[in-house]
Amino acid sequence: MLTVSETKVYCSGLQCGKETSSSLKCPICLKAGIESTFCNESCYRNNYKAHKTVHPSEKEEVYDPFPNFKYTGQLRASYPLTPKRYVPDEIAKPDWAANGLPISEQRNDRLNKIVVYNKDAIKKIRKACILAREVLDIAAAAVRPGVTTDELDEIVHNATIARKAYPSPLNYYNFPKSVCTSVNEVVCHGIPDKTVLKEGDIVNLDVSLYYQGYHADLNETYYVGENVSKAAINTVETARECLKTAIKQCKPGATFQELGDHIEKHASENKCSVVRTYCGHGVGQYFHCAPDIPHYAKNKTPGVMKPGMVFTIEPMINEGTWKDISWPDDWTAVTQDGKLSAQFEHTLLVTENGVEILTARNKKSPGGPRQRIK
Repeated sequence: MLTVSETKVYCSGLQCGKETSSSLKCPICLKAGIESTFCNESCYRNNYKAHKTVHPSEKEEVYDPFPNFKYTGQLRASYPLTPKRYVPDEIAKPDWAANGLPISEQRNDRLNKIVVYNKDAIKKIRKACILAREVLDIAAAAVRPGVTTDELDEIVHNATIARKAYPSPLNYYNFPKSVCTSVNEVVCHGIPDKTVLKEGDIVNLDVSLYYQGYHADLNETYYVGENVSKAAINTVETARECLKTAIKQCKPGATFQELGDHIEKHASENKCSVVRTYCGHGVGQYFHCAPDIPHYAKNKTPGVMKPGMVFTIEPMINEGTWKDISWPDDWTAVTQDGKLSAQFEHTLLVTENGVEILTARNKKSPGGPRQRIK
């Protein structure tokens, strides 16, 4: 057991996070009762812009950091963000955990080569995916009216750490949290904050983790409470069905391009649209890598499926227009018309005879489909 004098201290800079013996503390945090230590003056200055998001407002406890931004829907950013969550030293970390930059991933991107994994690597990826499903199910069980998205982030973070894994989103290009929580009109990359889920909302939880050198990635959209609108059910169930439809096409010899044709056809039949800005991707040794997998029809993405390839399909399906815009946080993508968006994602392995869903639901997984309201 560590004594007070032996307690390890880590820099609060989102681009640092290194162990430090410094006693330099943020004065605003001290006044608010928050312990925030920085390596030195330079580290404090360089990280201050991102760090100040944890400061409580002088006027009120919860505030909108973008009061002049023209939001497209009812949702608002709800700050302050809680401080960066701690990851124990003994847990293996991807390279961006230290400074926010996925250097190895960036180098691999230049090759634009689709990885074909051997049996040993597939065994480790499969284990990572099993753990990621467990984490998602734990967080999903906590979805209910009155819960904040930051509380869901804490659940995901703690469940991931308990499995000796690293939450892949944490500090990835300086993303401040361990999971993406996308509510109602948010298409993807919602930052967990003090937003309180309410009856009738929908929320997507996008869980990714890094275990024994490999990443797993999956997400689902959940209904909050029982009184959900007809539009919400149609959008969510269409997204769920679009993913299933695409997975059915996966087998050796199939092209990545054709997946978008099937997805958009089903979305259109249900009067929904398909987001074009974001796509599925290779996953495993790298968090994101080739192939890119667009979800819309008539795309030009190259590549043919072969046994041993691992990738995600994750269609984002909108109630209205397919177009999206981003909030000033440079992460939160929302529908341009403020209408609903839903998404589902699996990590998939191409086998000799077809495809294996590595992140498949089990009998006890929370959530699941609802019947459309006629």
